[in-house]
Amino acid sequence: MPTASITPSHFPTSPLAFRSADADQQARVCAFADEQAAAATAARDRLASLWAAATTRADRAAALRTVHTELVAWRYELASAAAGRLGQGIACNAERFRTPIAANTNYDRLGVVGRLRDGAQWDPVTRTYVGGLVTPAYEAMLRYGQAAEARFALDRVGGDVLQNRVVLPDGRRIPGNRIVRGQAARAIAEELTARVAARGIDASRMETGGNPIYTATPAPQDSQALFAAALETLAGPGLTPETYLTGRYALFQAPQTKKGSDAVNRTFIVAVGALALGDTVPALPADIDLRCYVLGQAAACCP
Repeated sequence: MPTASITPSHFPTSPLAFRSADADQQARVCAFADEQAAAATAARDRLASLWAAATTRADRAAALRTVHTELVAWRYELASAAAGRLGQGIACNAERFRTPIAANTNYDRLGVVGRLRDGAQWDPVTRTYVGGLVTPAYEAMLRYGQAAEARFALDRVGGDVLQNRVVLPDGRRIPGNRIVRGQAARAIAEELTARVAARGIDASRMETGGNPIYTATPAPQDSQALFAAALETLAGPGLTPETYLTGRYALFQAPQTKKGSDAVNRTFIVAVGALALGDTVPALPADIDLRCYVLGQAAACCP
């Protein structure tokens, strides 16, 4: 098996992690790549051991599920030890790093997200954060908000909801995430405020104003089908860079926990690639999660 070494260079930092304009803060964020490289190396070796005992593709997929579950636990432990989050927003709750996405869809706002500007101030009239310094996180959300809006025209969707679909190697088409705008997005903003308040958290400064656009995780049954399909694809004994990219796309289309899925999936997919493809594995884009949520399968699967 063409096993490759794993280094921090395999984990370019997500632009969404850069929520400060301070260079020292940004350097500290980049250091997370060291944690990911160590965890991915351990996951690669663990998977190699499990695959050595596997006799069927189903066994290999089960081994992948085991390793993914162990990485969820790793991310939860890191969150439990963390000092807190950077920037504006709801305080970090480590328990959400191991809480499955079930009945309550996960939503992420795209476009103008003022709280991602360093030092932004709350404006109760517009219910947005204003001012502050531009950060890479702010710029990434702005850029992908524009890309999300463009998808409606590109896919000739006239309403407020664009449904992504994942095409698998066997020809199946499974509904993935949705992109939501307009009145439907404003309804999501209200739903999110109500959810946060129901958890006993102050929701009075949630950014619900402006012109929101959201990504929404798949329905629970579709998410589980996508996750299983991702593992089945990656478990294939004849895995190629092309099928690996399809499995990677399905994996990111089906986040499993309320928080932390992006880091888990990045670490997991690098470990799998290092073991199954060695030095031929496609590189991981820094903005892989946003690419998969917004751009559609053809663009997201470009090496």
